Amino acid sequence: MSLKIRLTRGGAKKRPYYRIVVADARSPRDGRFIEKVGAYDPMKPKDDPARVILETEKVQAWLAKGAQPTDRVLRFLDAAGLAKRPTRNNPQKAEPGTKSKERAAARAEKAGAAADSAE
Repeated sequence: MSLKIRLTRGGAKKRPYYRIVVADARSPRDGRFIEKVGAYDPMKPKDDPARVILETEKVQAWLAKGAQPTDRVLRFLDAAGLAKRPTRNNPQKAEPGTKSKERAAARAEKAGAAADSAE
């Protein structure tokens, strides 16, 4: 059985509140879980210490048992000093898409033709 440390959504419409839980990877997002290990309230300011609440002993025990945190939970654990999140680098992120490149090339060609006819 593969275990995940992940978020389950609660709260009202447009007022999210998440619990950090340990669950079987096959169970649904808001479905059955094994144990609650924390909470996350995205409505609170980023500098508020009550925004993310973790029970560190439980989290460490589950990590030792092989539970894998999701990307978002891994960010919380990294901030708390419980796990190391590897840095990521995507150099192609800022590169324009194919269609955008085609439009830019067409614009440059059109501007070049207009400059040639003006001479």
